[in-house]
Amino acid sequence: MVLLAGAIASAGAVDVPPAPSLDRGFQALYRLDFDGGHQEFANWEKQNPDNPVGAVSQAAGYLFSEFHRLGILEAQFYENDSSFEQRKKQSPDPQIKQQFDVAVDRAERLAQLRLSKDPKDRDALFSMTLASGLRADYAALIEKRNLVSLHYTKEATVWAGQLLAVDSQCYDAYVATGISKYIIGSMAAPIRWVLHLGGVSGDKQQGIGELQLAATKGHYLAPFARILLSIAYVRDHDKTQARALLASLRDEFPTNPLFAQEIARLDSR
Repeated sequence: MVLLAGAIASAGAVDVPPAPSLDRGFQALYRLDFDGGHQEFANWEKQNPDNPVGAVSQAAGYLFSEFHRLGILEAQFYENDSSFEQRKKQSPDPQIKQQFDVAVDRAERLAQLRLSKDPKDRDALFSMTLASGLRADYAALIEKRNLVSLHYTKEATVWAGQLLAVDSQCYDAYVATGISKYIIGSMAAPIRWVLHLGGVSGDKQQGIGELQLAATKGHYLAPFARILLSIAYVRDHDKTQARALLASLRDEFPTNPLFAQEIARLDSR
C-alpha cells in the first residue's frame, strides 16, 4: 500500500504542506475529526486516482461518522445478546447514506478493474475486504438487516482469506474475519448450525484471537479492532481487559470522549 512521505521543505526553506496521508486520515477519524479525515482521503485520491483504497477509506469515514452521531459504538449497547437483539432500527442521514454508497461503489469498481488485470493486487483485495465489511456493519448496526449483513460478512471473510494468502502480514484483514467469527460464535447453537449449512461458520474464541491480532499488529484498523475487543470484553464481563483497552484508546485519542465515558461507566459498576 502506498504510504506517501511526510512533510518536505523546498528550496529557500519554504515549508510545503505535508503530502496527503491515509494514516493521518484514519487518525483523524478516531479523533472524531471527520472533516479532516475526508479531506486527507480526498487529497490522497487525487494523487492516486486508480487506487480503490482512497475511496474505501472515504466510505469508512462516512460509516464512522454515522456511528458517532447515532451513538452506536457505546459498549452498553452490546452488553448482552438480548440488548443487541432488541436494538432499534436507526434513522440514517440520507445524505451520508448516499455518500457512503457512492464511495463503496467506487472502491469496488476500481478494485475489480485492478483484479481483472492482477488477481493478487493487494490494495484491490484489501479494498474489497473492507468494502464488504463496511456494508455488513451498515446493514446490521444502522439498518438492522441481519440477513443482508450476514451476506456481506461472508463476502468480507472470503476476500480477507484471499488477501491474507497474498500478504499474510496484512493484519487489518483480521478485523473482518475476527468480528464475523465472534458474532456467529456467540449465537445460539441451532442458529450456528443453520448458518453453517449456508457456508457461514464462527468460533467466539477464534474471533477474539483474530481481533487481538488486528489490535496489536494492524495498521489503519488497529484502533477499531481495540474498540471491538473492548466491547467483546464488556460482554464477557472482563472488566480488567476492557478497561485497559479503553484507557489506551483514551490516551491515544484524548479528544474523543467516548473512551473516557466508557471507562467511567465501567468504574461505576
